[in-house]
Amino acid sequence: MSTQPSQSKTIRLQLLADMKEGAYAHCERLPRESVLAEKLGISRTQLRDILASLEREGFITRRHGVGTIINRHVLEATARMDIEVEFLDMIRQSGYKAEVAYVRVSDGTADAKIAKQLAIEEGTPVIRIARLCTADGRPAIYCEDVMDKSLVKGNYTIKDLKLPIFHFLQQFCGIYPYLDLTDLKPITADAALAETLQISIGAPVLYMDEVDFDIDGKPVFCSQEYFADGFFRHTVLRKKL
Repeated sequence: MSTQPSQSKTIRLQLLADMKEGAYAHCERLPRESVLAEKLGISRTQLRDILASLEREGFITRRHGVGTIINRHVLEATARMDIEVEFLDMIRQSGYKAEVAYVRVSDGTADAKIAKQLAIEEGTPVIRIARLCTADGRPAIYCEDVMDKSLVKGNYTIKDLKLPIFHFLQQFCGIYPYLDLTDLKPITADAALAETLQISIGAPVLYMDEVDFDIDGKPVFCSQEYFADGFFRHTVLRKKL
């Protein structure tokens, strides 16, 4: 099996790190493609694929006759809402020590909302995974992931569930989420949420209601996410077409 996808991901992360704080931290542009490909030890075709992904996400701009421009104003954004970033990485990128305070797993059945989101019958057995992530020891993100229980194959432990949900889906469900649709809205904390996030009742919270789909457009899990105020500066990049 080809290792190119994982190699490309590693090199992409390396290139991002080099632009932020490494070899290209003080450069306006990246080297020419031929030079950069040689430095990274990859083909120009593989490099072009990596640069295309970085350009789609706004980190660079490629202009004929000018070169590959590094967009420092985009690199400096710490919490991009338009890019899927795992919670612990989001917390680290915002300058905090990230930890998982707890993971709690429970069985249940799909209510009307969950059934509609996952395209399953109401009353279908589901697994609910509640996760609290902390920033410098303070509750920052609370999340509840829900999936159809029939999707889970094999035995798993609580240790497996402490990994990001995407790892669990790939390892125990054979599912690779492709995209998500997410509704965002500001809410105020009720008593239960205030206790979980250790904030006052009525304190502002950013709420995200997410449904993830595989490449065939089938919903594979849904998630309710709550972000405590004061930890993140949420940024969205929108290109003008």
